[in-house]
Order: sequence, then C-alpha cells, then structure tokens
Amino acid sequence: MHARRCLLSCSIQFPLIVTFLLIPASSAFAQQTNSDEVHELRNMVLLLQQRVDKLESQLANKTAVDSSVHPASDSRQPGLSTADQVPVSLQQPTVAAPPAGQSDHHDFIASLRGTTLNVAIDTYYDYNFNHPVGRVNLLRAYDVLSNNFSLNQASAVFERAPDLAAGRRFGARVDLQFGQATDTLAGNPANEPRPQIYRNIFQAYGTYIAPVGKGLTLDFGKWSSSLGIEGNYTKDQMNYSRAYWFNFLPFYHLGLRANYRFSDQFAVNYWVVNGTGQAEATNGFKDEMFGFVATPRKSITWTFNYYLGQENPDRIAVTTPGPVPVQPGLTFVQISPAPDGRLHIIDSYVNWVATPKLTLALEGDYVIQRTWRNAAPGRSSAPKRDDGGAAYAHYQITPKLAVAGRAEYLMDHGGAFSNINQALKETTATFDYQLADGLLMRYEWRRDFSNTPTFFTDVQGVLGKQQTTATVGLVWWWGQKQGSW
Repeated sequence: MHARRCLLSCSIQFPLIVTFLLIPASSAFAQQTNSDEVHELRNMVLLLQQRVDKLESQLANKTAVDSSVHPASDSRQPGLSTADQVPVSLQQPTVAAPPAGQSDHHDFIASLRGTTLNVAIDTYYDYNFNHPVGRVNLLRAYDVLSNNFSLNQASAVFERAPDLAAGRRFGARVDLQFGQATDTLAGNPANEPRPQIYRNIFQAYGTYIAPVGKGLTLDFGKWSSSLGIEGNYTKDQMNYSRAYWFNFLPFYHLGLRANYRFSDQFAVNYWVVNGTGQAEATNGFKDEMFGFVATPRKSITWTFNYYLGQENPDRIAVTTPGPVPVQPGLTFVQISPAPDGRLHIIDSYVNWVATPKLTLALEGDYVIQRTWRNAAPGRSSAPKRDDGGAAYAHYQITPKLAVAGRAEYLMDHGGAFSNINQALKETTATFDYQLADGLLMRYEWRRDFSNTPTFFTDVQGVLGKQQTTATVGLVWWWGQKQGSW
C-alpha cells in the first residue's frame, strides 16, 4: 500500500517540480520572468500537493476497510518480496469460482453426451374367428389374446454407445420391458431357475471396442438373440405378429459375444453363453455360436449362424432347503446320470433392398436336438428336428403408407416347438399407416393352418386345423436413437 501511494504521489509531483525548476532557467536564458508569475506557479504547486495528500488519505482508509472485511485477502503475490510486488491495477483479474454444485451439474450434463433415452408403447386389439375358449391365440409370441384390448409391451431403452471419434471405447445399454411380451420373453422355471429376477430386463450389457485391427467389439451381459431375422420391437418389423421361427428360436442369451469386422463387406461373430433363453444356466455346459455377416452389395445383407448347445438340465429344483443357506429358488437335487444330448441350430437369412421402396427377405432354419448323445439301455437318442423358413416382402407406397406380406413353413418333427408332430404354415398380410412421426397404426390379417388339428375352437377340447385373426396395432415411440432399436 505504501508503494502504491509513493508511485501515485511521485507520478503527479515530478512533472510539476521539473516545470517549476525549468521555467526560471528558461526565463533567465530568454528574458527575466515576472516575479508575480513565479509566485502564482508556486501557489499552484502547493495546491496540487494538498490534493495528492487528500487522495492518499482516502485510498488508505478504503484499504483498511477492505482488509477488515476480507482479512484473508492479500494483494501480494506469494514468493515475491515487497519490492517485487506488481501493482493491483496491473494484476490479472481473478475469475470467481462457480457456485457450489454448479460445477458438478456441468460435469453430469457433460457425462450424458452421447446417451440416448427411448420409450415405446405397443398396444393391439385382436379378433380370432375361431372364437377360442379362453380367447387364446395358439402358437403366437406376442399377440396372444383375442377379443381383448391388450398392452403388448411398454419399453424404455437407455444406451450410451461407444464412439471412437470422441475417444470413447466403452458403452452400455439397458432395455426395460413391461406387458404381455415380458412373459413370453422371460422363459419359464423349466428352462431357467429364477426367471422372475430378470423378467423386466430384456437387455443389459456393456460394450468395449478393443484396438485390434479395424476394431474388435466385445459385449458382456444379457442381449437379444440374433438367431432369426425378426426382433423384439414391433416398429422395426415388417408385420405386427411374429413368425413361428421367432417364437421357436432363442429370445435372448447371457454371456460374452464378440464381433470382428475384416472389411465393410465381411464380419464374423462368436458367442459363449449360458444357454438358449437362460440368464442362469441349467447345466455346466457353455453354449457357443459361430457366424458371419456378409454385405456383397450395399443393398444385400446375408447373415449365417451356427449354434451349438446342451439344453438338458443336470439338476431338479426342490423347495426343501438344505443345511446350508442358499439364495431363494436355488435348492436342487442332482440328476445322475444327467442327459448330455446336444442342440444344433443352423440359421441363415438374407435381406435385399431391391428398390428404394421394395424390400425382400428370406430365412431358412434347421434345428436338431437330442436328449442323449449316445443310445444306451433304457434311453433313446432319437432326435427332435425342425426345419423350414419364411419369405417376406415390404413395399413403401408413400412415406405414410406401406404394405407387407409373409409366408412361413415349419415342419415340427417330434414336437420340439408345438408338442405335436405336424407341419405348420401361415400367411400374413399387413397394412401400415404412419399417423405421425413415431406413431404407427398397423392392420393385419393372418391365417394359420396345420395338417393336424391343433388350434383352439369355441368348443372345449375340440381342436381345429386352422385359425384366422384380424389385428389392429397402435405403436408409439420417441427418443434420440435413430433407426432400428
């Protein structure tokens, strides 16, 4: 503070003194200065000196007040002597710290960049012309009730995908689901020890892109199966109802999957999982899947999958707990010897965008399963076998109107799918009307038929060889994620 007063005083007084001293010398050199003028100049210097003293006094009082209000403030810079201090007027301005909690808020918002939240509501009304007892549509995956206003599913999808351009190799996704489809997808106690734990978690997995070649994508957790061309979300399908093969092939897996893309035209996949539709395994065998995705042209995508599993349990759940405390629903009795038969699934499908308006697709499947790997006294290794496929066509008439069709065949040798040895067929016609962005109304006519009486009728215990249904579906969805979910 003393240094500041000195600088201020000197800066004002020095020019005046020099002027006072030089004037007489200059006058003596030119001509004699009038004594009255010299006297007047001296009075001006004295007046200026009084003003400087007054300013210094006011500045000192202000500094004292500031020091009492902010005793921790110090205009000195640590590490410098008093003589080296920079005047306050020349120091860099101090930037005030953000209010408490504001920094954390900004960090939280920044962490959500690249995260999407998506919500969908899928509802329908279905009418079955068989008037089945109990209003049940047999062999349907999602549209299971007739003459009933139904909530198929309400879904919420949280996703933060990896973004190599932003330097982010990690990602995650969680799909929560509620409604009728939840019961279809969750499995049952015969296939999974505790399906109720995972019932509303359709998908939950983390992703890491390893820096290997063009990128090795690794997912760990529970994810939707890519066996079969159809998927879970109605808005991304050509038809409202799902095919037999969607209902028969696995809905989900839990484990590790890897994808490596050699080029834009070819990628390979590998899985190691607990089983088909098993969040918790029923035996110690780990199923595997080997496959590839080829894109020979931008308009053609071909997917091929080979799945190897063992779906026979090695224990039976019991309700009587043992002497050692266990988790609820995890008390078992061992099966000895346990069945060791293998499951083989060969699944292939191709999608062709023939024109900007016309899309064609074809799927072929072969499934064979044995209870025992080898025949022995008292046990048979006769397999259950299913084969067939489905053909699809979709035509976009206008941005709001579209039509689609599906024809399907499933030969169920041994009743692995329907519990009856039969040949199942179905044809489906669908009409779409896009009411608005994210609001779809879908009308559908479907006919199922078999070579064996299979389908419910209006008479208890009497089965028919066919069933015909008419369905109106209404689907809403919104969120930041674009394209298929």
